[in-house]
Amino acid sequence: MKVVLFCGGFGMRMRTGTPGDVPKPMQMVGPRPLIWHVMRYYAHFGHTDFILCLGYGAHHIKDFFLNYQETTSNDFVLRDGQVEMLSTDISGWSISFVQTGIESAIGERLRRVRDHLDGDEMFLANYADVLTDAPLPEIIGRFERSDAGASMMVVPPPGTFHCINVGEHSMVDGITPIDEMPMWANGGYFVLRQEVFDHIPEGGDLVADGCVELAKRGRLLAYPYRGYWRPTDTVKERVALDESYSRGVKPWALWEHR
Repeated sequence: MKVVLFCGGFGMRMRTGTPGDVPKPMQMVGPRPLIWHVMRYYAHFGHTDFILCLGYGAHHIKDFFLNYQETTSNDFVLRDGQVEMLSTDISGWSISFVQTGIESAIGERLRRVRDHLDGDEMFLANYADVLTDAPLPEIIGRFERSDAGASMMVVPPPGTFHCINVGEHSMVDGITPIDEMPMWANGGYFVLRQEVFDHIPEGGDLVADGCVELAKRGRLLAYPYRGYWRPTDTVKERVALDESYSRGVKPWALWEHR
């Protein structure tokens, strides 16, 4: 399946405000940016046809792939000044770089790459900055067996807050970690049918417009997942991922776990 990645937002909570700030998907985790880790996850399951919805900082993403160094994360032999690769990363990938606007909403970005889907009935989509070890073939298979118009992975709400239940006379009668509450948050990792375009207006949003309308019609399938899932909305979250990588703790790197 083709994989649409939304990588054109400003990522304000990740930016430092200095000139040259890179888009969030280009923040580094180990020797590679976030977007590479997300793409490598999909490629691990055989999905190597990518459509990048570019916007803010598009040149950073283009330059990274145009000047890609296989030697950064692959073994190789240097013999007589010539590099012989022992393994490769992206040699079999197809990547379409599509400018979808600087301030476009996610739904509008999706609308602007519709022609690049070549009419495929089903395709994958994601935010390009969330890492997981979720079983993608199972997610896709469950969706294929349904007649839903879209599927989204849902996860326990991230965070360390506690929910307080206040009873009579303002006495607290219960404290529950937010991730143990009977609620779910959007975890990205969408599987979509062309039907989703029927519910995204010009300038609209994928979730607030497309998914909400599909849910009203009983056409939105959830894939609840309590396994490894990490967002990178803030500098703190990105640094935590980078530190985890440096310790060799990389649950999302399924391609290394064969």
